[in-house]
Amino acid sequence: MDYLTILQILDSALRLATPLLLTCLAGLFSERAGVVDIGLEGKLLAAAFLAGAAAAVTGSIWIGLLAGVLGSLAFSMLHGLASITFQGDQLISGVALNFLAAGLTVVIGQSWFKLGGRTPSLSGDGRFSEWNLPFSDAMAKIPVVGPAYDELISGHTALTYLAFLAVPLSWWVLYRSRFGLRLRAVGENPGAVDTAGISVVRLRYSALVIAGVLCGLAGTYLASLAAGFVKDMSAGRGYIALAALIFAKWRPWYALWATLLFGLLEAIGNRYQSIALGDFVIPVQFMQALPYILTVIILAGFVGKAIPPRASGQSYVKER
Repeated sequence: MDYLTILQILDSALRLATPLLLTCLAGLFSERAGVVDIGLEGKLLAAAFLAGAAAAVTGSIWIGLLAGVLGSLAFSMLHGLASITFQGDQLISGVALNFLAAGLTVVIGQSWFKLGGRTPSLSGDGRFSEWNLPFSDAMAKIPVVGPAYDELISGHTALTYLAFLAVPLSWWVLYRSRFGLRLRAVGENPGAVDTAGISVVRLRYSALVIAGVLCGLAGTYLASLAAGFVKDMSAGRGYIALAALIFAKWRPWYALWATLLFGLLEAIGNRYQSIALGDFVIPVQFMQALPYILTVIILAGFVGKAIPPRASGQSYVKER
Protein backbone atom coordinates (compact mmCIF):
# COMPACT_ATOMS: atom_id res chain seq x y z
CA MET A 1 0.00 0.00 0.00
CA ASP A 2 1.66 3.21 -1.16
CA TYR A 3 1.32 6.71 0.29
CA LEU A 4 -1.16 7.88 -2.36
CA THR A 5 -3.45 4.91 -1.68
CA ILE A 6 -3.44 5.71 2.04
CA LEU A 7 -4.37 9.32 1.27
CA GLN A 8 -7.21 8.19 -1.01
CA ILE A 9 -8.59 5.91 1.71
CA LEU A 10 -8.39 8.71 4.30
CA ASP A 11 -10.02 11.13 1.85
CA SER A 12 -12.87 8.66 1.34
CA ALA A 13 -13.14 8.23 5.11
CA LEU A 14 -13.63 11.99 5.55
CA ARG A 15 -16.39 12.03 2.95
CA LEU A 16 -18.16 9.02 4.47
CA ALA A 17 -17.76 10.35 8.02
CA THR A 18 -19.37 13.72 7.20
CA PRO A 19 -23.06 12.65 7.40
CA LEU A 20 -22.29 10.48 10.44
CA LEU A 21 -20.64 13.41 12.22
CA LEU A 22 -23.51 15.81 11.54
CA THR A 23 -26.07 13.21 12.64
CA CYS A 24 -24.05 12.34 15.74
CA LEU A 25 -23.90 16.00 16.76
CA ALA A 26 -27.65 16.21 16.21
CA GLY A 27 -28.16 13.34 18.64
CA LEU A 28 -25.70 14.97 21.04
CA PHE A 29 -27.79 18.13 21.38
CA SER A 30 -31.12 16.33 21.74
CA GLU A 31 -29.86 13.77 24.25
CA ARG A 32 -27.96 16.36 26.27
CA ALA A 33 -31.37 18.01 26.71
CA GLY A 34 -32.87 14.72 27.90
CA VAL A 35 -34.62 13.72 24.65
CA VAL A 36 -33.63 10.32 23.26
CA ASP A 37 -33.63 10.65 19.47
CA ILE A 38 -33.95 7.22 17.86
CA GLY A 39 -35.60 9.08 14.97
CA LEU A 40 -32.27 10.34 13.61
CA GLU A 41 -32.50 7.74 10.86
CA GLY A 42 -35.93 8.99 9.81
CA LYS A 43 -34.83 12.63 9.78
CA LEU A 44 -31.79 11.73 7.70
CA LEU A 45 -33.91 9.82 5.19
CA ALA A 46 -36.60 12.51 4.93
CA ALA A 47 -33.98 15.24 4.46
CA ALA A 48 -32.17 13.25 1.76
CA PHE A 49 -35.41 12.67 -0.14
CA LEU A 50 -36.64 16.26 0.01
CA ALA A 51 -33.21 17.64 -0.82
CA GLY A 52 -32.86 15.27 -3.79
CA ALA A 53 -36.37 16.01 -5.02
CA ALA A 54 -36.06 19.80 -4.69
CA ALA A 55 -32.61 19.84 -6.31
CA ALA A 56 -33.86 17.67 -9.19
CA VAL A 57 -36.85 19.92 -9.84
CA THR A 58 -35.13 23.30 -9.42
CA GLY A 59 -31.60 22.38 -10.49
CA SER A 60 -30.18 24.05 -7.35
CA ILE A 61 -28.66 22.11 -4.47
CA TRP A 62 -29.07 25.18 -2.25
CA ILE A 63 -32.84 25.02 -2.65
CA GLY A 64 -32.49 21.30 -2.02
CA LEU A 65 -30.60 22.11 1.18
CA LEU A 66 -33.42 24.38 2.34
CA ALA A 67 -36.01 21.69 1.58
CA GLY A 68 -33.96 19.04 3.36
CA VAL A 69 -33.52 21.15 6.49
CA LEU A 70 -37.23 22.07 6.57
CA GLY A 71 -38.22 18.41 6.18
CA SER A 72 -35.90 17.33 8.97
CA LEU A 73 -37.20 20.15 11.18
CA ALA A 74 -40.77 18.98 10.57
CA PHE A 75 -39.85 15.48 11.76
CA SER A 76 -38.06 16.97 14.78
CA MET A 77 -41.16 18.94 15.71
CA LEU A 78 -43.30 15.80 15.35
CA HIS A 79 -40.94 14.05 17.74
CA GLY A 80 -41.13 16.99 20.12
CA LEU A 81 -44.92 17.11 19.93
CA ALA A 82 -45.20 13.42 20.79
CA SER A 83 -42.48 13.17 23.44
CA ILE A 84 -42.36 16.65 25.02
CA THR A 85 -45.82 18.21 24.64
CA PHE A 86 -47.85 15.00 24.96
CA GLN A 87 -45.18 13.27 27.12
CA GLY A 88 -45.23 10.08 25.09
CA ASP A 89 -42.52 7.44 25.07
CA GLN A 90 -39.49 8.91 23.31
CA LEU A 91 -38.24 5.58 21.97
CA ILE A 92 -41.58 4.68 20.42
CA SER A 93 -41.92 8.16 18.92
CA GLY A 94 -38.49 7.91 17.31
CA VAL A 95 -39.09 4.44 15.90
CA ALA A 96 -42.44 5.59 14.50
CA LEU A 97 -40.69 8.47 12.70
CA ASN A 98 -38.21 6.02 11.17
CA PHE A 99 -41.02 3.85 9.79
CA LEU A 100 -42.91 6.92 8.60
CA ALA A 101 -39.90 8.26 6.70
CA ALA A 102 -39.06 4.88 5.17
CA GLY A 103 -42.59 4.52 3.79
CA LEU A 104 -43.37 8.11 2.82
CA THR A 105 -40.16 8.71 0.87
CA VAL A 106 -40.82 5.74 -1.43
CA VAL A 107 -44.56 6.37 -1.88
CA ILE A 108 -44.19 10.10 -2.53
CA GLY A 109 -41.12 9.54 -4.71
CA GLN A 110 -43.01 7.08 -6.89
CA SER A 111 -45.98 9.45 -7.09
CA TRP A 112 -43.85 12.43 -8.10
CA PHE A 113 -41.20 10.94 -10.37
CA LYS A 114 -42.42 7.41 -11.38
CA LEU A 115 -38.91 6.02 -10.85
CA GLY A 116 -39.61 3.36 -8.25
CA GLY A 117 -39.15 5.75 -5.32
CA ARG A 118 -35.96 7.31 -6.67
CA THR A 119 -35.44 10.90 -7.67
CA PRO A 120 -33.91 11.92 -11.00
CA SER A 121 -30.11 11.99 -11.06
CA LEU A 122 -28.50 15.23 -9.96
CA SER A 123 -25.78 16.96 -11.94
CA GLY A 124 -24.18 20.39 -12.30
CA ASP A 125 -25.64 22.91 -9.85
CA GLY A 126 -27.86 20.16 -8.46
CA ARG A 127 -24.87 18.88 -6.47
CA PHE A 128 -22.35 20.51 -4.16
CA SER A 129 -19.12 21.39 -5.93
CA GLU A 130 -15.74 20.65 -4.43
CA TRP A 131 -13.76 23.50 -2.90
CA ASN A 132 -10.09 23.63 -3.83
CA LEU A 133 -8.25 25.42 -1.05
CA PRO A 134 -5.65 28.10 -1.85
CA PHE A 135 -2.30 26.87 -3.20
CA SER A 136 -3.48 23.24 -3.43
CA ASP A 137 -2.13 22.83 -6.97
CA ALA A 138 1.19 24.46 -6.13
CA MET A 139 1.69 22.48 -2.93
CA ALA A 140 0.88 19.16 -4.63
CA LYS A 141 4.48 19.07 -5.89
CA ILE A 142 5.95 19.21 -2.37
CA PRO A 143 6.83 15.69 -1.14
CA VAL A 144 4.66 14.16 1.62
CA VAL A 145 3.02 17.39 2.82
CA GLY A 146 1.86 18.56 -0.61
CA PRO A 147 -0.15 15.46 -1.60
CA ALA A 148 -1.71 15.37 1.88
CA TYR A 149 -2.89 18.97 1.53
CA ASP A 150 -4.07 18.50 -2.05
CA GLU A 151 -5.71 15.07 -1.73
CA LEU A 152 -6.82 14.95 1.90
CA ILE A 153 -7.51 18.50 3.12
CA SER A 154 -8.50 20.25 -0.10
CA GLY A 155 -11.19 19.23 -2.56
CA HIS A 156 -14.18 18.66 -0.26
CA THR A 157 -17.62 20.20 -0.39
CA ALA A 158 -18.82 23.07 1.80
CA LEU A 159 -20.80 20.71 4.06
CA THR A 160 -17.71 18.63 4.85
CA TYR A 161 -15.84 21.67 6.11
CA LEU A 162 -18.96 22.85 7.92
CA ALA A 163 -19.31 19.47 9.65
CA PHE A 164 -15.80 19.61 11.06
CA LEU A 165 -16.20 23.25 12.09
CA ALA A 166 -19.41 22.25 13.88
CA VAL A 167 -17.38 20.16 16.37
CA PRO A 168 -15.54 23.03 18.14
CA LEU A 169 -18.65 25.19 17.77
CA SER A 170 -20.77 22.52 19.47
CA TRP A 171 -18.18 22.20 22.24
CA TRP A 172 -18.25 25.97 22.80
CA VAL A 173 -22.05 26.13 22.81
CA LEU A 174 -22.41 23.23 25.25
CA TYR A 175 -19.56 24.04 27.64
CA ARG A 176 -18.89 27.78 27.35
CA SER A 177 -22.28 29.43 26.77
CA ARG A 178 -25.20 30.09 29.09
CA PHE A 179 -27.53 28.28 26.68
CA GLY A 180 -25.30 25.17 26.76
CA LEU A 181 -25.15 25.18 30.55
CA ARG A 182 -28.94 25.30 30.75
CA LEU A 183 -29.28 22.65 28.05
CA ARG A 184 -27.03 20.22 29.91
CA ALA A 185 -28.82 21.01 33.16
CA VAL A 186 -32.15 20.09 31.56
CA GLY A 187 -30.69 16.70 30.64
CA GLU A 188 -29.44 16.13 34.18
CA ASN A 189 -32.07 17.71 36.45
CA PRO A 190 -35.01 19.39 34.70
CA GLY A 191 -36.71 20.04 38.02
CA ALA A 192 -33.89 22.30 39.18
CA VAL A 193 -33.98 24.18 35.88
CA ASP A 194 -37.73 24.69 36.20
CA THR A 195 -37.29 25.91 39.78
CA ALA A 196 -34.87 28.56 38.50
CA GLY A 197 -37.65 29.92 36.29
CA ILE A 198 -36.29 28.52 32.99
CA SER A 199 -38.66 26.74 30.62
CA VAL A 200 -37.74 23.06 30.26
CA VAL A 201 -40.07 22.67 27.28
CA ARG A 202 -38.51 25.61 25.42
CA LEU A 203 -34.98 24.29 25.96
CA ARG A 204 -35.86 20.80 24.82
CA TYR A 205 -37.58 22.11 21.71
CA SER A 206 -34.52 24.29 21.04
CA ALA A 207 -32.33 21.19 21.17
CA LEU A 208 -34.63 19.43 18.71
CA VAL A 209 -34.48 22.41 16.36
CA ILE A 210 -30.67 22.21 16.36
CA ALA A 211 -30.87 18.45 15.81
CA GLY A 212 -33.29 18.96 12.93
CA VAL A 213 -30.99 21.44 11.20
CA LEU A 214 -27.95 19.18 11.56
CA CYS A 215 -29.84 16.14 10.27
CA GLY A 216 -31.10 18.24 7.36
CA LEU A 217 -27.50 19.10 6.46
CA ALA A 218 -26.50 15.44 6.71
CA GLY A 219 -29.38 14.26 4.53
CA THR A 220 -28.67 16.88 1.89
CA TYR A 221 -25.02 15.84 1.85
CA LEU A 222 -26.06 12.23 1.23
CA ALA A 223 -28.33 13.22 -1.66
CA SER A 224 -25.56 15.29 -3.23
CA LEU A 225 -22.92 12.60 -2.70
CA ALA A 226 -25.07 9.91 -4.33
CA ALA A 227 -26.35 12.28 -7.06
CA GLY A 228 -29.96 11.72 -6.03
CA PHE A 229 -32.19 9.83 -3.64
CA VAL A 230 -32.68 6.06 -3.64
CA LYS A 231 -34.80 3.93 -1.35
CA ASP A 232 -33.39 3.56 2.20
CA MET A 233 -30.20 5.37 1.19
CA SER A 234 -29.43 6.30 4.80
CA ALA A 235 -28.58 2.60 5.27
CA GLY A 236 -28.66 2.67 9.06
CA ARG A 237 -26.42 5.72 9.40
CA GLY A 238 -28.77 7.20 12.00
CA TYR A 239 -28.33 4.13 14.20
CA ILE A 240 -24.56 4.11 13.61
CA ALA A 241 -24.47 7.78 14.67
CA LEU A 242 -26.29 6.83 17.88
CA ALA A 243 -23.72 4.10 18.52
CA ALA A 244 -20.93 6.60 17.88
CA LEU A 245 -22.61 9.00 20.32
CA ILE A 246 -22.62 6.35 23.06
CA PHE A 247 -19.01 5.47 22.23
CA ALA A 248 -18.15 9.17 22.46
CA LYS A 249 -19.87 9.45 25.85
CA TRP A 250 -21.97 12.38 24.63
CA ARG A 251 -18.95 14.66 24.02
CA PRO A 252 -18.32 16.59 20.78
CA TRP A 253 -14.59 15.90 20.34
CA TYR A 254 -15.01 12.19 21.08
CA ALA A 255 -17.87 12.14 18.58
CA LEU A 256 -15.48 13.40 15.90
CA TRP A 257 -13.03 10.53 16.43
CA ALA A 258 -15.81 7.94 16.74
CA THR A 259 -17.42 8.93 13.43
CA LEU A 260 -14.02 9.10 11.72
CA LEU A 261 -13.41 5.53 12.86
CA PHE A 262 -16.72 4.40 11.35
CA GLY A 263 -15.95 6.32 8.15
CA LEU A 264 -12.50 4.74 7.91
CA LEU A 265 -13.90 1.22 8.25
CA GLU A 266 -16.50 1.91 5.58
CA ALA A 267 -13.82 3.37 3.29
CA ILE A 268 -11.63 0.29 3.77
CA GLY A 269 -14.62 -1.96 3.06
CA ASN A 270 -15.38 -0.07 -0.14
CA ARG A 271 -11.75 -0.02 -1.27
CA TYR A 272 -10.88 -3.64 -0.57
CA GLN A 273 -13.81 -5.79 -1.61
CA SER A 274 -11.90 -8.98 -0.78
CA ILE A 275 -8.64 -9.51 1.13
CA ALA A 276 -6.58 -12.69 0.86
CA LEU A 277 -4.88 -13.97 4.02
CA GLY A 278 -2.87 -16.88 2.70
CA ASP A 279 -5.33 -19.42 1.36
CA PHE A 280 -8.27 -17.76 3.08
CA VAL A 281 -10.12 -14.94 1.33
CA ILE A 282 -12.18 -12.56 3.47
CA PRO A 283 -15.54 -12.28 1.66
CA VAL A 284 -16.75 -8.95 0.34
CA GLN A 285 -19.88 -9.16 2.52
CA PHE A 286 -17.74 -9.14 5.65
CA MET A 287 -15.86 -6.03 4.51
CA GLN A 288 -19.11 -4.22 3.75
CA ALA A 289 -20.52 -5.22 7.14
CA LEU A 290 -17.51 -3.90 9.10
CA PRO A 291 -19.15 -0.63 10.27
CA TYR A 292 -22.25 -2.49 11.43
CA ILE A 293 -20.20 -5.17 13.21
CA LEU A 294 -18.33 -2.40 15.00
CA THR A 295 -21.67 -0.86 15.98
CA VAL A 296 -22.74 -4.09 17.70
CA ILE A 297 -19.36 -4.49 19.42
CA ILE A 298 -19.41 -0.91 20.71
CA LEU A 299 -22.97 -1.16 21.99
CA ALA A 300 -22.23 -4.50 23.66
CA GLY A 301 -18.93 -3.38 25.17
CA PHE A 302 -19.41 0.29 26.00
CA VAL A 303 -23.11 0.85 26.67
CA GLY A 304 -22.64 -0.23 30.29
CA LYS A 305 -19.66 2.10 30.82
CA ALA A 306 -21.00 5.18 29.05
CA ILE A 307 -23.30 7.05 31.43
CA PRO A 308 -26.00 9.07 29.63
CA PRO A 309 -27.56 12.27 31.00
CA ARG A 310 -29.59 11.33 34.07
CA ALA A 311 -32.91 12.67 32.74
CA SER A 312 -32.41 11.15 29.29
CA GLY A 313 -35.64 9.61 28.01
CA GLN A 314 -37.74 11.00 30.85
CA SER A 315 -40.71 13.26 30.22
CA TYR A 316 -40.93 16.25 32.51
CA VAL A 317 -44.21 17.13 34.22
CA LYS A 318 -44.24 20.66 35.56
CA GLU A 319 -45.34 20.84 39.20
CA ARG A 320 -48.29 23.10 39.84
